[in-house]
Amino acid sequence: MNTTAVRRGLLAGLATASLLLSGVAAATPAASAPPPSTAGPDAGVLAGPLAEQAVVWEACTWPDLADLPPEQRDPYLAILNLPGTQCASVTVPRDWHHPDDGHTLQVRVSRTSTADPARRQGLIMTNPGGPGGAGVMLAPLLAVSAPTVAREFDFWGMDPRGIGESTRFTCEADTDPLTYEEAVTGCLDEELAPFITTEQTAHDLDLIRHLAGEEQLHYFGGSYGTWLGSWYQRVFPHHSGRFVLDSAVDLTRTSLQETWDLQPRSRDRQFQDAMLPYVARNAELFGASSDDPQQLRRDWEEVGGTRSMLGQLITIMGIVPAMYDTGQYPVAALLITEYIALGGEAGLEDMEPEEGLATLARRAATHDALTPRQKAALLELADEATEPVSYDMTFDAIRCQDGPWNQSAGYWRNWVKDVQRKAPFIGPLTEVPGCAWWPNVTKMPAKLSSMRAPTTLVLQSELDAATPYEGGLRSARILANTSLVSVDNEGSHGVYPYGTTCVDDKVDTYFLTGRLPAQYSTCQALPLPGETETFEVAGSIGPKGTIKIKMRTDEVKEANAMLRELMREAAR
Repeated sequence: MNTTAVRRGLLAGLATASLLLSGVAAATPAASAPPPSTAGPDAGVLAGPLAEQAVVWEACTWPDLADLPPEQRDPYLAILNLPGTQCASVTVPRDWHHPDDGHTLQVRVSRTSTADPARRQGLIMTNPGGPGGAGVMLAPLLAVSAPTVAREFDFWGMDPRGIGESTRFTCEADTDPLTYEEAVTGCLDEELAPFITTEQTAHDLDLIRHLAGEEQLHYFGGSYGTWLGSWYQRVFPHHSGRFVLDSAVDLTRTSLQETWDLQPRSRDRQFQDAMLPYVARNAELFGASSDDPQQLRRDWEEVGGTRSMLGQLITIMGIVPAMYDTGQYPVAALLITEYIALGGEAGLEDMEPEEGLATLARRAATHDALTPRQKAALLELADEATEPVSYDMTFDAIRCQDGPWNQSAGYWRNWVKDVQRKAPFIGPLTEVPGCAWWPNVTKMPAKLSSMRAPTTLVLQSELDAATPYEGGLRSARILANTSLVSVDNEGSHGVYPYGTTCVDDKVDTYFLTGRLPAQYSTCQALPLPGETETFEVAGSIGPKGTIKIKMRTDEVKEANAMLRELMREAAR
Protein backbone atom coordinates (compact mmCIF):
# COMPACT_ATOMS: atom_id res chain seq x y z
CA MET A 1 0.00 0.00 0.00
CA ASN A 2 1.20 3.53 -0.80
CA THR A 3 1.07 4.98 2.71
CA THR A 4 1.97 8.51 1.59
CA ALA A 5 -0.95 8.50 -0.79
CA VAL A 6 -3.27 7.23 1.94
CA ARG A 7 -2.07 9.96 4.29
CA ARG A 8 -2.90 12.57 1.66
CA GLY A 9 -6.28 10.96 1.11
CA LEU A 10 -7.04 11.45 4.81
CA LEU A 11 -7.97 15.05 4.10
CA ALA A 12 -10.06 14.23 1.08
CA GLY A 13 -12.87 12.71 3.13
CA LEU A 14 -15.11 9.85 2.10
CA ALA A 15 -16.61 9.30 -1.33
CA THR A 16 -20.38 9.65 -1.50
CA ALA A 17 -22.12 6.39 -2.27
CA SER A 18 -23.06 5.76 -5.88
CA LEU A 19 -26.61 4.92 -6.90
CA LEU A 20 -27.76 2.91 -9.90
CA LEU A 21 -31.05 4.01 -11.40
CA SER A 22 -32.74 3.67 -14.77
CA GLY A 23 -34.44 6.23 -16.92
CA VAL A 24 -35.79 6.67 -20.42
CA ALA A 25 -33.50 8.33 -22.94
CA ALA A 26 -34.92 11.50 -24.38
CA ALA A 27 -33.65 14.39 -26.46
CA THR A 28 -35.01 17.78 -25.49
CA PRO A 29 -34.13 21.28 -26.59
CA ALA A 30 -32.90 23.73 -24.03
CA ALA A 31 -35.76 24.85 -21.81
CA SER A 32 -37.19 28.25 -22.49
CA ALA A 33 -35.61 30.41 -19.80
CA PRO A 34 -36.98 33.72 -18.55
CA PRO A 35 -35.16 36.81 -19.80
CA PRO A 36 -31.82 37.05 -17.97
CA SER A 37 -31.72 39.31 -14.96
CA THR A 38 -29.88 42.60 -15.28
CA ALA A 39 -28.89 42.55 -11.60
CA GLY A 40 -25.62 40.76 -12.21
CA PRO A 41 -23.78 38.19 -14.34
CA ASP A 42 -25.71 35.45 -16.07
CA ALA A 43 -24.02 32.35 -17.49
CA GLY A 44 -26.84 32.11 -20.02
CA VAL A 45 -25.48 35.31 -21.56
CA LEU A 46 -21.78 34.65 -20.98
CA ALA A 47 -21.92 31.19 -22.59
CA GLY A 48 -22.93 32.54 -26.00
CA PRO A 49 -24.10 29.74 -28.35
CA LEU A 50 -23.64 27.14 -25.60
CA ALA A 51 -26.65 28.69 -23.87
CA GLU A 52 -28.83 27.32 -26.69
CA GLN A 53 -27.54 23.74 -26.63
CA ALA A 54 -29.93 20.81 -26.62
CA VAL A 55 -29.67 18.66 -23.49
CA VAL A 56 -29.99 14.94 -24.22
CA TRP A 57 -31.38 13.05 -21.23
CA GLU A 58 -30.75 9.33 -20.93
CA ALA A 59 -30.62 6.48 -18.45
CA CYS A 60 -28.00 6.91 -15.74
CA THR A 61 -25.30 4.23 -15.78
CA TRP A 62 -23.68 4.87 -12.35
CA PRO A 63 -20.29 3.38 -13.29
CA ASP A 64 -19.00 3.56 -9.71
CA LEU A 65 -21.30 0.66 -8.88
CA ALA A 66 -20.19 -1.56 -11.75
CA ASP A 67 -17.38 -3.32 -9.88
CA LEU A 68 -19.21 -3.82 -6.60
CA PRO A 69 -20.33 -7.33 -5.63
CA PRO A 70 -24.11 -7.87 -5.66
CA GLU A 71 -24.43 -7.77 -1.86
CA GLN A 72 -23.05 -4.21 -1.86
CA ARG A 73 -24.66 -3.05 -5.10
CA ASP A 74 -28.17 -4.44 -4.72
CA PRO A 75 -29.17 -2.47 -1.58
CA TYR A 76 -28.64 0.73 -3.53
CA LEU A 77 -30.72 -0.64 -6.38
CA ALA A 78 -33.53 -1.69 -4.07
CA ILE A 79 -33.69 1.63 -2.21
CA LEU A 80 -32.83 4.12 -4.93
CA ASN A 81 -34.30 2.74 -8.13
CA LEU A 82 -36.28 5.92 -8.49
CA PRO A 83 -38.46 6.21 -11.62
CA GLY A 84 -37.81 9.28 -13.69
CA THR A 85 -34.17 9.80 -12.74
CA GLN A 86 -32.09 10.69 -15.79
CA CYS A 87 -28.59 11.87 -16.64
CA ALA A 88 -27.12 14.12 -19.34
CA SER A 89 -23.88 15.78 -20.35
CA VAL A 90 -23.74 19.56 -20.62
CA THR A 91 -21.07 21.37 -22.63
CA VAL A 92 -19.47 24.27 -20.75
CA PRO A 93 -16.68 26.70 -21.63
CA ARG A 94 -13.30 25.48 -20.42
CA ASP A 95 -12.52 28.99 -19.19
CA TRP A 96 -15.38 31.27 -18.19
CA HIS A 97 -13.01 34.25 -18.44
CA HIS A 98 -12.73 33.47 -22.18
CA PRO A 99 -15.91 31.52 -22.93
CA ASP A 100 -15.66 32.05 -26.69
CA ASP A 101 -12.13 30.70 -27.21
CA GLY A 102 -13.45 27.42 -28.62
CA HIS A 103 -12.31 25.18 -25.76
CA THR A 104 -15.06 23.30 -23.94
CA LEU A 105 -15.55 20.63 -21.28
CA GLN A 106 -18.31 18.12 -20.56
CA VAL A 107 -20.15 18.21 -17.22
CA ARG A 108 -22.35 15.27 -16.24
CA VAL A 109 -25.62 16.07 -14.45
CA SER A 110 -28.53 14.08 -13.05
CA ARG A 111 -32.11 15.02 -12.26
CA THR A 112 -35.08 13.48 -10.50
CA SER A 113 -38.73 13.98 -11.40
CA THR A 114 -40.23 13.66 -7.96
CA ALA A 115 -42.09 16.93 -7.56
CA ASP A 116 -45.87 17.00 -7.83
CA PRO A 117 -46.41 19.17 -10.94
CA ALA A 118 -49.19 21.06 -9.17
CA ARG A 119 -46.90 21.93 -6.25
CA ARG A 120 -43.51 22.11 -7.96
CA GLN A 121 -41.39 25.08 -6.83
CA GLY A 122 -38.23 24.40 -8.82
CA LEU A 123 -35.03 22.41 -8.53
CA ILE A 124 -32.45 21.95 -5.80
CA MET A 125 -28.88 21.53 -7.04
CA THR A 126 -26.71 19.35 -4.80
CA ASN A 127 -23.02 18.85 -4.11
CA PRO A 128 -21.52 16.24 -1.73
CA GLY A 129 -18.23 17.99 -1.01
CA GLY A 130 -14.65 16.82 -1.29
CA PRO A 131 -13.48 18.95 -2.99
CA GLY A 132 -13.58 16.43 -5.76
CA GLY A 133 -16.70 14.48 -4.81
CA ALA A 134 -18.77 13.15 -7.69
CA GLY A 135 -22.29 14.43 -7.25
CA VAL A 136 -24.65 12.88 -9.79
CA MET A 137 -25.63 10.18 -7.28
CA LEU A 138 -26.62 12.66 -4.60
CA ALA A 139 -29.77 13.83 -6.39
CA PRO A 140 -31.72 10.55 -6.18
CA LEU A 141 -30.29 9.86 -2.74
CA LEU A 142 -31.77 13.08 -1.37
CA ALA A 143 -35.01 12.62 -3.26
CA VAL A 144 -35.50 9.32 -1.44
CA SER A 145 -34.27 10.44 1.99
CA ALA A 146 -36.04 13.83 2.01
CA PRO A 147 -39.50 12.96 0.59
CA THR A 148 -41.25 16.01 2.06
CA VAL A 149 -39.01 18.35 0.08
CA ALA A 150 -39.00 16.05 -2.97
CA ARG A 151 -42.76 16.49 -3.36
CA GLU A 152 -42.18 20.13 -4.31
CA PHE A 153 -38.67 20.12 -5.77
CA ASP A 154 -36.72 18.08 -8.26
CA PHE A 155 -33.19 17.30 -7.11
CA TRP A 156 -30.28 17.75 -9.48
CA GLY A 157 -26.72 16.50 -9.10
CA MET A 158 -23.49 17.22 -10.90
CA ASP A 159 -20.04 15.72 -11.24
CA PRO A 160 -18.05 18.98 -11.16
CA ARG A 161 -15.52 19.61 -13.91
CA GLY A 162 -12.47 17.41 -13.50
CA ILE A 163 -14.34 14.64 -11.66
CA GLY A 164 -16.28 11.43 -12.22
CA GLU A 165 -18.20 11.26 -15.51
CA SER A 166 -17.37 14.86 -16.38
CA THR A 167 -14.20 15.79 -18.26
CA ARG A 168 -11.55 14.46 -15.90
CA PHE A 169 -8.49 16.20 -14.59
CA THR A 170 -5.97 13.36 -14.57
CA CYS A 171 -3.05 13.84 -12.27
CA GLU A 172 -2.26 11.16 -9.73
CA ALA A 173 0.53 10.80 -7.19
CA ASP A 174 0.97 7.10 -6.64
CA THR A 175 4.64 6.32 -6.21
CA ASP A 176 6.81 6.66 -3.14
CA PRO A 177 9.29 8.28 -2.89
CA LEU A 178 7.63 10.88 -5.14
CA THR A 179 7.50 14.02 -3.04
CA TYR A 180 4.43 16.14 -2.67
CA GLU A 181 6.31 19.04 -4.25
CA GLU A 182 7.16 16.90 -7.28
CA ALA A 183 3.55 15.76 -7.55
CA VAL A 184 2.31 19.34 -7.54
CA THR A 185 4.88 20.36 -10.16
CA GLY A 186 3.66 17.57 -12.41
CA CYS A 187 0.04 18.60 -11.98
CA LEU A 188 0.76 22.22 -12.79
CA ASP A 189 1.99 21.07 -16.21
CA GLU A 190 -1.43 19.58 -17.00
CA GLU A 191 -3.40 21.62 -19.53
CA LEU A 192 -6.62 21.60 -17.48
CA ALA A 193 -5.03 22.54 -14.15
CA PRO A 194 -5.83 26.31 -14.15
CA PHE A 195 -9.50 25.66 -14.90
CA ILE A 196 -10.30 23.20 -12.08
CA THR A 197 -11.52 25.76 -9.57
CA THR A 198 -14.65 26.63 -7.65
CA GLU A 199 -14.96 29.88 -9.58
CA GLN A 200 -15.28 27.96 -12.84
CA THR A 201 -17.65 25.38 -11.33
CA ALA A 202 -19.93 28.10 -9.96
CA HIS A 203 -20.39 29.40 -13.50
CA ASP A 204 -21.10 25.85 -14.69
CA LEU A 205 -23.89 25.71 -12.08
CA ASP A 206 -25.42 28.88 -13.41
CA LEU A 207 -25.38 27.62 -16.98
CA ILE A 208 -27.17 24.47 -15.82
CA ARG A 209 -29.73 26.68 -14.06
CA HIS A 210 -30.26 28.56 -17.33
CA LEU A 211 -30.60 25.39 -19.39
CA ALA A 212 -33.15 24.07 -16.88
CA GLY A 213 -35.25 27.17 -17.47
CA GLU A 214 -35.12 28.32 -13.86
CA GLU A 215 -34.71 31.92 -12.73
CA GLN A 216 -33.49 30.79 -9.31
CA LEU A 217 -31.19 28.00 -8.21
CA HIS A 218 -31.95 26.39 -4.85
CA TYR A 219 -29.10 24.44 -3.35
CA PHE A 220 -27.99 21.79 -0.87
CA GLY A 221 -24.26 21.34 -0.34
CA GLY A 222 -22.21 19.46 2.23
CA SER A 223 -18.64 20.03 3.41
CA TYR A 224 -16.70 21.62 0.53
CA GLY A 225 -20.11 21.93 -1.15
CA THR A 226 -20.80 24.73 1.33
CA TRP A 227 -17.83 26.62 -0.11
CA LEU A 228 -19.11 26.11 -3.65
CA GLY A 229 -22.60 27.21 -2.62
CA SER A 230 -21.39 30.35 -0.90
CA TRP A 231 -19.21 31.19 -3.91
CA TYR A 232 -22.22 30.88 -6.22
CA GLN A 233 -24.30 33.12 -3.97
CA ARG A 234 -21.71 35.90 -4.09
CA VAL A 235 -21.32 35.84 -7.87
CA PHE A 236 -24.98 35.18 -8.71
CA PRO A 237 -27.01 36.56 -5.77
CA HIS A 238 -29.86 37.48 -8.11
CA HIS A 239 -30.20 33.82 -9.13
CA SER A 240 -29.72 32.37 -5.63
CA GLY A 241 -32.77 30.91 -3.95
CA ARG A 242 -32.81 28.87 -0.74
CA PHE A 243 -29.39 27.55 0.22
CA VAL A 244 -28.75 24.87 2.86
CA LEU A 245 -25.06 24.50 3.71
CA ASP A 246 -24.46 21.35 5.73
CA SER A 247 -21.22 21.03 7.75
CA ALA A 248 -19.73 24.30 6.61
CA VAL A 249 -16.15 25.28 6.11
CA ASP A 250 -15.29 28.76 7.35
CA LEU A 251 -17.09 30.78 4.70
CA THR A 252 -15.76 34.11 5.95
CA ARG A 253 -12.22 33.43 4.68
CA THR A 254 -10.63 34.06 1.29
CA SER A 255 -9.23 30.52 1.07
CA LEU A 256 -9.76 27.07 2.53
CA GLN A 257 -6.50 27.10 4.49
CA GLU A 258 -8.07 28.03 7.83
CA THR A 259 -10.49 25.09 7.70
CA TRP A 260 -7.73 22.58 6.95
CA ASP A 261 -5.48 24.15 9.59
CA LEU A 262 -8.05 23.14 12.23
CA GLN A 263 -8.63 19.56 11.09
CA PRO A 264 -5.77 17.83 12.93
CA ARG A 265 -6.84 19.39 16.22
CA SER A 266 -10.53 18.67 15.67
CA ARG A 267 -9.71 15.00 15.00
CA ASP A 268 -7.73 14.76 18.23
CA ARG A 269 -10.67 16.41 19.99
CA GLN A 270 -13.25 13.93 18.75
CA PHE A 271 -10.97 10.95 19.41
CA GLN A 272 -10.31 11.91 23.03
CA ASP A 273 -13.59 13.59 24.00
CA ALA A 274 -16.15 11.41 22.22
CA MET A 275 -14.80 8.20 20.69
CA LEU A 276 -12.67 6.90 23.58
CA PRO A 277 -15.39 7.71 26.17
CA TYR A 278 -17.81 5.70 23.99
CA VAL A 279 -15.43 2.72 23.97
CA ALA A 280 -14.91 3.08 27.73
CA ARG A 281 -18.66 3.21 28.48
CA ASN A 282 -19.05 0.01 26.49
CA ALA A 283 -15.83 -1.64 27.64
CA GLU A 284 -17.42 -4.99 28.37
CA LEU A 285 -19.23 -5.11 25.02
CA PHE A 286 -16.11 -4.37 22.99
CA GLY A 287 -13.65 -6.23 25.21
CA ALA A 288 -11.78 -3.01 25.98
CA SER A 289 -8.75 -2.98 28.26
CA SER A 290 -10.27 -0.31 30.53
CA ASP A 291 -13.47 1.59 31.25
CA ASP A 292 -11.49 4.81 31.73
CA PRO A 293 -10.93 6.89 28.54
CA GLN A 294 -7.55 8.19 29.67
CA GLN A 295 -6.32 4.69 30.50
CA LEU A 296 -7.56 3.50 27.11
CA ARG A 297 -5.51 6.26 25.49
CA ARG A 298 -2.46 5.17 27.49
CA ASP A 299 -2.98 1.57 26.42
CA TRP A 300 -3.32 2.69 22.79
CA GLU A 301 -0.11 4.71 22.99
CA GLU A 302 1.84 2.00 24.82
CA VAL A 303 1.36 -0.42 21.92
CA GLY A 304 2.47 2.23 19.41
CA GLY A 305 -0.56 4.38 18.67
CA THR A 306 -0.18 6.37 15.49
CA ARG A 307 3.60 6.32 15.94
CA SER A 308 3.48 2.80 14.46
CA MET A 309 2.66 2.10 10.82
CA LEU A 310 -0.14 -0.29 11.77
CA GLY A 311 -1.65 2.29 14.11
CA GLN A 312 -1.55 4.83 11.29
CA LEU A 313 -3.38 2.49 8.93
CA ILE A 314 -6.01 1.70 11.58
CA THR A 315 -6.52 5.43 12.07
CA ILE A 316 -6.70 6.32 8.38
CA MET A 317 -8.93 3.47 7.30
CA GLY A 318 -11.02 2.78 10.41
CA ILE A 319 -11.00 5.56 12.98
CA VAL A 320 -11.20 8.66 10.78
CA PRO A 321 -14.06 7.24 8.64
CA ALA A 322 -16.01 6.66 11.88
CA MET A 323 -15.53 10.34 12.68
CA TYR A 324 -17.42 11.15 9.47
CA ASP A 325 -20.27 8.83 10.47
CA THR A 326 -20.63 8.04 14.16
CA GLY A 327 -22.87 5.13 13.22
CA GLN A 328 -19.55 3.41 12.53
CA TYR A 329 -18.16 3.99 16.05
CA PRO A 330 -18.36 0.24 16.82
CA VAL A 331 -16.04 -0.43 13.87
CA ALA A 332 -13.45 1.99 15.26
CA ALA A 333 -13.98 0.68 18.79
CA LEU A 334 -13.21 -2.91 17.83
CA LEU A 335 -10.13 -1.95 15.80
CA ILE A 336 -8.81 -0.01 18.80
CA THR A 337 -9.46 -2.82 21.28
CA GLU A 338 -8.07 -5.54 18.99
CA TYR A 339 -4.94 -3.46 18.36
CA ILE A 340 -4.41 -3.03 22.10
CA ALA A 341 -5.19 -6.69 22.86
CA LEU A 342 -2.62 -7.95 20.38
CA GLY A 343 0.04 -5.59 21.70
CA GLY A 344 0.14 -3.45 18.58
CA GLU A 345 2.59 -4.48 15.90
CA ALA A 346 4.37 -6.76 18.36
CA GLY A 347 1.46 -9.18 18.14
CA LEU A 348 1.61 -9.14 14.34
CA GLU A 349 5.37 -8.89 13.96
CA ASP A 350 5.64 -11.37 11.10
CA MET A 351 3.18 -9.41 8.97
CA GLU A 352 3.42 -6.27 6.92
CA PRO A 353 1.27 -3.47 8.42
CA GLU A 354 -1.27 -3.87 5.62
CA GLU A 355 -1.65 -7.57 6.37
CA GLY A 356 -1.89 -6.75 10.07
CA LEU A 357 -4.76 -4.37 9.41
CA ALA A 358 -6.57 -6.97 7.31
CA THR A 359 -6.13 -9.50 10.12
CA LEU A 360 -7.43 -7.10 12.78
CA ALA A 361 -10.42 -6.14 10.63
CA ARG A 362 -11.41 -9.76 10.03
CA ARG A 363 -11.08 -10.56 13.75
CA ALA A 364 -13.22 -7.54 14.62
CA ALA A 365 -15.84 -8.53 12.02
CA THR A 366 -16.67 -11.68 13.98
CA HIS A 367 -17.97 -9.68 16.93
CA ASP A 368 -21.61 -10.24 17.87
CA ALA A 369 -22.26 -6.56 18.62
CA LEU A 370 -21.99 -5.51 14.99
CA THR A 371 -24.86 -4.71 12.66
CA PRO A 372 -24.66 -6.16 9.14
CA ARG A 373 -23.60 -2.74 7.84
CA GLN A 374 -20.80 -2.45 10.38
CA LYS A 375 -19.60 -6.00 9.73
CA ALA A 376 -19.61 -5.30 5.98
CA ALA A 377 -17.52 -2.16 6.57
CA LEU A 378 -14.88 -4.19 8.41
CA LEU A 379 -14.77 -6.91 5.78
CA GLU A 380 -14.48 -4.28 3.05
CA LEU A 381 -11.65 -2.64 4.99
CA ALA A 382 -9.88 -6.02 5.23
CA ASP A 383 -10.14 -6.46 1.46
CA GLU A 384 -8.93 -2.94 0.73
CA ALA A 385 -6.07 -2.96 3.23
CA THR A 386 -3.62 -4.62 0.84
CA GLU A 387 -4.80 -2.98 -2.39
CA PRO A 388 -2.63 -0.36 -4.13
CA VAL A 389 -3.74 3.19 -3.47
CA SER A 390 -3.28 6.28 -5.58
CA TYR A 391 -4.11 9.84 -4.63
CA ASP A 392 -6.19 11.95 -6.99
CA MET A 393 -4.71 15.43 -7.05
CA THR A 394 -8.04 16.98 -8.13
CA PHE A 395 -8.60 17.55 -4.42
CA ASP A 396 -5.52 19.75 -4.25
CA ALA A 397 -6.19 21.46 -7.58
CA ILE A 398 -9.44 22.84 -6.20
CA ARG A 399 -8.57 23.66 -2.61
CA CYS A 400 -5.16 25.15 -3.47
CA GLN A 401 -6.22 27.28 -6.42
CA ASP A 402 -9.32 28.65 -4.67
CA GLY A 403 -7.45 31.21 -2.61
CA PRO A 404 -4.09 32.22 -1.18
CA TRP A 405 -2.35 29.67 1.04
CA ASN A 406 0.80 30.46 2.96
CA GLN A 407 3.71 29.31 0.81
CA SER A 408 6.53 29.87 3.28
CA ALA A 409 8.51 26.67 3.90
CA GLY A 410 9.34 27.89 7.40
CA TYR A 411 5.68 28.48 8.23
CA TRP A 412 4.73 24.94 7.31
CA ARG A 413 7.67 23.36 9.11
CA ASN A 414 6.56 25.15 12.27
CA TRP A 415 2.92 24.24 11.60
CA VAL A 416 3.72 20.52 11.40
CA LYS A 417 5.76 20.73 14.62
CA ASP A 418 2.91 22.54 16.36
CA VAL A 419 0.35 19.95 15.22
CA GLN A 420 2.55 17.08 16.34
CA ARG A 421 2.88 18.68 19.75
CA LYS A 422 -0.74 19.78 20.28
CA ALA A 423 -2.53 17.04 18.33
CA PRO A 424 -0.25 14.01 18.79
CA PHE A 425 -2.96 11.47 17.94
CA ILE A 426 -3.23 12.63 14.33
CA GLY A 427 0.12 14.48 14.29
CA PRO A 428 2.23 11.60 12.89
CA LEU A 429 -0.08 11.54 9.86
CA THR A 430 0.31 15.25 9.19
CA GLU A 431 2.54 16.68 6.50
CA VAL A 432 3.00 19.90 4.59
CA PRO A 433 -0.01 20.31 2.25
CA GLY A 434 0.38 20.49 -1.50
CA CYS A 435 -0.93 24.05 -1.37
CA ALA A 436 2.45 25.12 0.00
CA TRP A 437 3.71 24.78 -3.60
CA TRP A 438 0.52 25.25 -5.62
CA PRO A 439 -0.19 28.93 -6.42
CA ASN A 440 -3.76 30.13 -6.25
CA VAL A 441 -5.52 31.51 -9.30
CA THR A 442 -8.51 33.15 -7.58
CA LYS A 443 -10.06 33.71 -4.18
CA MET A 444 -13.48 33.64 -2.55
CA PRO A 445 -15.44 36.78 -3.58
CA ALA A 446 -16.24 39.34 -0.90
CA LYS A 447 -19.24 38.65 1.31
CA LEU A 448 -22.45 40.46 0.45
CA SER A 449 -24.32 43.13 2.37
CA SER A 450 -27.61 42.31 4.04
CA MET A 451 -29.39 44.11 1.19
CA ARG A 452 -27.92 41.75 -1.45
CA ALA A 453 -27.19 38.52 0.41
CA PRO A 454 -29.54 35.60 -0.22
CA THR A 455 -30.87 33.68 2.77
CA THR A 456 -28.76 30.76 3.99
CA LEU A 457 -29.25 27.96 6.50
CA VAL A 458 -26.07 26.44 7.98
CA LEU A 459 -26.11 23.05 9.74
CA GLN A 460 -23.23 22.11 12.05
CA SER A 461 -22.47 19.28 14.48
CA GLU A 462 -20.53 20.16 17.62
CA LEU A 463 -17.75 17.60 17.27
CA ASP A 464 -17.36 17.55 13.47
CA ALA A 465 -13.75 16.58 12.81
CA ALA A 466 -13.66 17.52 9.11
CA THR A 467 -15.29 20.97 9.13
CA PRO A 468 -14.93 22.05 12.76
CA TYR A 469 -17.87 23.68 14.50
CA GLU A 470 -15.95 26.92 14.92
CA GLY A 471 -16.05 27.57 11.15
CA GLY A 472 -19.81 27.13 10.86
CA LEU A 473 -20.42 29.35 13.89
CA ARG A 474 -18.18 32.08 12.52
CA SER A 475 -19.98 31.88 9.16
CA ALA A 476 -23.39 32.28 10.78
CA ARG A 477 -22.20 35.24 12.84
CA ILE A 478 -20.57 37.18 10.02
CA LEU A 479 -22.56 36.36 6.86
CA ALA A 480 -25.78 38.32 6.39
CA ASN A 481 -29.20 36.66 6.39
CA THR A 482 -27.79 33.39 7.73
CA SER A 483 -29.16 31.07 10.42
CA LEU A 484 -27.33 28.26 12.22
CA VAL A 485 -28.79 24.95 13.39
CA SER A 486 -26.34 23.27 15.78
CA VAL A 487 -26.48 19.62 16.83
CA ASP A 488 -25.10 19.37 20.35
CA ASN A 489 -22.88 16.32 21.11
CA GLU A 490 -22.98 15.08 17.51
CA GLY A 491 -19.75 14.23 15.69
CA SER A 492 -20.87 13.09 12.24
CA HIS A 493 -19.84 15.09 9.19
CA GLY A 494 -23.09 15.78 7.39
CA VAL A 495 -26.34 16.39 9.26
CA TYR A 496 -29.39 16.40 6.96
CA PRO A 497 -31.58 14.42 6.94
CA TYR A 498 -30.83 13.68 10.58
CA GLY A 499 -33.86 11.73 11.74
CA THR A 500 -35.19 14.14 14.35
CA THR A 501 -37.94 16.70 13.89
CA CYS A 502 -35.80 19.34 15.61
CA VAL A 503 -33.30 19.29 12.74
CA ASP A 504 -35.25 18.04 9.75
CA ASP A 505 -38.38 20.16 10.21
CA LYS A 506 -36.29 23.34 10.19
CA VAL A 507 -34.64 22.37 6.91
CA ASP A 508 -37.86 21.19 5.31
CA THR A 509 -39.72 24.34 6.32
CA TYR A 510 -36.98 26.55 4.93
CA PHE A 511 -36.89 24.73 1.60
CA LEU A 512 -40.67 24.67 1.31
CA THR A 513 -41.48 28.21 2.48
CA GLY A 514 -38.24 30.19 2.46
CA ARG A 515 -38.64 30.99 6.17
CA LEU A 516 -35.40 30.72 8.13
CA PRO A 517 -35.46 29.50 11.72
CA ALA A 518 -34.07 31.74 14.47
CA GLN A 519 -30.50 32.85 13.87
CA TYR A 520 -29.28 30.26 16.39
CA SER A 521 -31.09 26.99 17.10
CA THR A 522 -29.77 23.99 18.98
CA CYS A 523 -30.89 20.38 18.65
CA GLN A 524 -29.76 17.39 20.68
CA ALA A 525 -27.78 14.54 19.15
CA LEU A 526 -29.15 11.06 18.77
CA PRO A 527 -27.59 8.37 21.02
CA LEU A 528 -24.51 6.60 19.68
CA PRO A 529 -24.87 3.00 18.43
CA GLY A 530 -26.02 0.59 21.12
CA GLU A 531 -26.76 3.37 23.61
CA THR A 532 -30.14 4.69 24.74
CA GLU A 533 -29.10 8.13 25.93
CA THR A 534 -27.00 10.99 24.63
CA PHE A 535 -23.97 11.84 26.70
CA GLU A 536 -22.89 15.44 27.23
CA VAL A 537 -19.48 16.49 25.92
CA ALA A 538 -17.94 19.62 27.44
CA GLY A 539 -21.18 21.39 28.23
CA SER A 540 -24.17 22.40 26.14
CA ILE A 541 -24.28 24.87 23.24
CA GLY A 542 -25.17 28.40 24.32
CA PRO A 543 -28.07 30.58 23.11
CA LYS A 544 -25.96 32.23 20.40
CA GLY A 545 -24.31 29.06 19.19
CA THR A 546 -21.33 29.34 21.50
CA ILE A 547 -19.78 26.14 22.79
CA LYS A 548 -17.79 25.59 25.94
CA ILE A 549 -15.60 23.01 24.28
CA LYS A 550 -12.23 24.33 23.10
CA MET A 551 -10.04 23.06 20.29
CA ARG A 552 -7.72 21.61 22.96
CA THR A 553 -9.94 20.43 25.77
CA ASP A 554 -8.83 19.50 29.27
CA GLU A 555 -9.10 15.84 28.24
CA VAL A 556 -6.88 16.41 25.21
CA LYS A 557 -4.31 18.30 27.30
CA GLU A 558 -4.26 15.50 29.87
CA ALA A 559 -3.76 12.88 27.16
CA ASN A 560 -1.00 14.94 25.55
CA ALA A 561 0.83 15.28 28.86
CA MET A 562 0.56 11.52 29.39
CA LEU A 563 2.01 10.83 25.95
CA ARG A 564 4.92 13.22 26.46
CA GLU A 565 5.79 11.47 29.73
CA LEU A 566 5.47 8.07 28.07
CA MET A 567 7.87 9.08 25.33
CA ARG A 568 10.35 10.54 27.83
CA GLU A 569 10.31 7.24 29.73
CA ALA A 570 10.89 5.31 26.52
CA ALA A 571 13.87 7.52 25.65
CA ARG A 572 15.65 6.93 28.97
